[in-house]
Amino acid sequence: MIVACALFMENMDATVIATALPTIAKGFGESPLRLNLAITCYLLSLGIFLPLSGWLADRLGARTVFSSAIVVFTLGSIGCSTVESLPQLVLARIVQGMGGAMMVPVGRLVVLRSIPKAELVAAMAYLTVPALIGPVIGPPLGGFIVTYFSWRWIFWINIPIGLLGIALALRYVPNVREAREEALDGAGFGMVSLGLAGTMFGFENVGRGILSNDSVIALLLFGLAFLAAYGWHAGRVDAPIIDVALLRVRTFRASVLGGFLFRIAIGALPFLTPLMLQLGFGLSPFASGMITFSGAAGAMFMKITAPAILRALGFRRVLLLNTMVCAVSVACYGFFRPSTPHALIIGVLLVGGFFRSLQFTSLNTLAYADIDPPRMSRATTLSAVGQQLSLSFGVGLGALLLHSTLVWKGHDELGAGDFSFAYFSIAAISLTALSFFSRLPVDAGAEISGKKEEPPEVVTSAPAAPVE
Repeated sequence: MIVACALFMENMDATVIATALPTIAKGFGESPLRLNLAITCYLLSLGIFLPLSGWLADRLGARTVFSSAIVVFTLGSIGCSTVESLPQLVLARIVQGMGGAMMVPVGRLVVLRSIPKAELVAAMAYLTVPALIGPVIGPPLGGFIVTYFSWRWIFWINIPIGLLGIALALRYVPNVREAREEALDGAGFGMVSLGLAGTMFGFENVGRGILSNDSVIALLLFGLAFLAAYGWHAGRVDAPIIDVALLRVRTFRASVLGGFLFRIAIGALPFLTPLMLQLGFGLSPFASGMITFSGAAGAMFMKITAPAILRALGFRRVLLLNTMVCAVSVACYGFFRPSTPHALIIGVLLVGGFFRSLQFTSLNTLAYADIDPPRMSRATTLSAVGQQLSLSFGVGLGALLLHSTLVWKGHDELGAGDFSFAYFSIAAISLTALSFFSRLPVDAGAEISGKKEEPPEVVTSAPAAPVE
């Protein structure tokens, strides 16, 4: 729960600022579009420092890095609450991003090294909830704060949470670590950080109209070139900063690559749905936020049922069936219109939130089913990088699909019917994840799920059984 609260703080902060940008821009005398730098620089900071998390956790200990990350994030929040100009806000958000980059993967690593495998599903269910609730509760909370209080409160609320998290982490979180004597892969760190930063920044600006198309394409090519260079580099060093060889493990590969395709669709939802409800249906930001919050309610109910579902069906069946259910629920959004009863919209969002949360719990748990302890920190780093990149892809894809719809229809402003194509498209993309899940053996992750049909495959330090 300590780790879950830290993840909730990071996930909520990443979205709550979006609602407050117009108010902050007015206070600084800046354009709201320029204030978007506060979001993109945070994402850039995440992309740059995420690869360091596993190496630092092994060298310094997970508790040391996790509690230090909360300190850095809290200091960044204090900085954000006191700034008086855009450059100061951007600098403070970069500091926040440094803390957030360490909190997520290292917090998950603490759980993985502290919880017996038989209890991992229940633990991961708790960690999944903040990842879903944060982006949902962020917009209505941000709207409420900037309407009735000062925008600075969106950062002040992090301070007591951060201080409590630091105290509890130092008291209860074990300082687990693995012997890792190799030097930092500095060249690889530079390549992958520049690659992630360029790619994430490029996709965040696709279809936004903030940067020119040429600039966005240049950023994407820049990022992809460095990622490709890192792929070449990683195969030629003994201890790469991100161990892509882990993708040889079937369960990890299905979780990371299949999860990447699935999360692209989910990453687009927090961007598309508020726009549809506000611009298409004419709802206020607060009313829109209260409707979308129903998805979080479904996610909260999931955490008490996920272990029983996985125990009864196993990971492979859950991932295959649940991917199709989630795709159908996302496609249903494309049929919503201003005349659609709000009760029906809330019902679809409630059911969708439940099944998406079940999917995330399954993916986040299965990823580590066959990873041996010495490579656990490297696995959490690679998994975190994939998740962050997929969410950025989702936002960029959502913006691109909306822009394409406007161009195709010759409209200048979004209407209620302009969102259908985007929802249908991302639902179809999420289905492509089935190609990875269908290759899993029936007893994949059986030791964790509790469904033991056949003796499960286990990877030792020499990658063997589940490696292809």
